[in-house]
Amino acid sequence: MPNWGGGAKCGACDKSVYHAEEIQCNGRSFHKTCFHCMACRKALDSTTVAAHESEIYCKTCYGRKYGPKGIGFGQGAGCLSTDTGEHLGLDLQHSPKPARPSTPTNPSKFTKKFGDVDKCPRCGKSVYAAEKIMGGGKPWHKTCFRCAICGKSLESTNVTDKDGEIYCKVCYAKNFGPKGIGFGGLTQVEKKE
Repeated sequence: MPNWGGGAKCGACDKSVYHAEEIQCNGRSFHKTCFHCMACRKALDSTTVAAHESEIYCKTCYGRKYGPKGIGFGQGAGCLSTDTGEHLGLDLQHSPKPARPSTPTNPSKFTKKFGDVDKCPRCGKSVYAAEKIMGGGKPWHKTCFRCAICGKSLESTNVTDKDGEIYCKVCYAKNFGPKGIGFGGLTQVEKKE
């Protein structure tokens, strides 16, 4: 029987598709209103369509149904969802989830997000990256990075450490260096008196 009064048949609804409303994909014609994903029903265009034989999908559903499976083959944000793929006719094998530890390893919200934070040996408070200065193998606040004896602000060029405490070179030499005349201890004037 001849095809009277119409163009090609729509790949989705099998009705006639006229030239003004035709979208072609893989040699088949579709109405503009019928050109949507066969799984999620999202409207498609030439940049979002992925065809498989006679079926059309959005790129996300196509990747879930026909793309590689397993760890490391996530499709953007879609791999983070709890979508099981049932609406696509997929039967994915789920591995059991590992048991959670009974005690939380990072109890605060901040440590979960940014990791554990070092403590300043002088004040005992947390030292964050923006204010951290390393001295004597330990992290210090900029304001706590001072000589333990005279309180002078220290830098990497004039800091010395002993027994977990930091000192300026002058105070370190006076208190822990060699003693005697000419070594920063007693001067000859002080000795004669």
